[in-house]
Amino acid sequence: MKTVVHKADSRGFANHGWLQANHSFSFANFYNPEKIHFGALRVLNDDVIAPKMGFGTHPHNNMEIITIPLKGVLKHRDNMHNAWQPILPGEVQVMSAGTGVQHSEINGSEKEHLSLFQIWIIPNKEQVSPRYDQKKFLEADRKNKLQSLVTSIDEDHEGSLKIHQDAVISRIDLDKGKSFEYVLKKSDNGVYVMTINGLVQVDSKVLESRDAVGISETEKFQIMAKEDSSLLFIEVPMHI
Repeated sequence: MKTVVHKADSRGFANHGWLQANHSFSFANFYNPEKIHFGALRVLNDDVIAPKMGFGTHPHNNMEIITIPLKGVLKHRDNMHNAWQPILPGEVQVMSAGTGVQHSEINGSEKEHLSLFQIWIIPNKEQVSPRYDQKKFLEADRKNKLQSLVTSIDEDHEGSLKIHQDAVISRIDLDKGKSFEYVLKKSDNGVYVMTINGLVQVDSKVLESRDAVGISETEKFQIMAKEDSSLLFIEVPMHI
């Protein structure tokens, strides 16, 4: 098994006043040649956005973009006829940029900060028709068990959102003392594991809140929760 640990304080950080951004991989003004991507995972941004602030209209193409609000309310609009669509904690948003899309994202609250993860995954098909979807996922459905959020559009996986890549994004909330075995979909995939909060041991690595580990060249691995913990798994092809 091959592992690479990314401690929370090793991420790129940018303070824009209205935006506090943490970058797991090279992004904007943060560049680290050892953190360009993890397989098909290109971006994992951990953003906090001030009330009423956000990103103005901007373009994307040929990228699968997944947004997971953790606290507050995100509002999204685009040129695919979505006008200030709210996305709340517990929901996940996916957007296939494909041939090109223009969108805006803002904090929909006048008082509360917005906290979210934004994930970019390199697609396995380019120049597809842009598409948008979002879905609510129940917290109870990830209590000490894996909850699939996003899977490949080429697979008949009921209940998950779809992207153009042979990837799986999932979450689990583990009680203190509980263990979990993650089994990879394919042995040549890798999994980027982010501790959203809590304290866990992955193999021999201890991860605190917002620490991450990239795991590859294995079929499965064990996780032990040293305290109540929430985890995000991003499984992607390693060769793109």
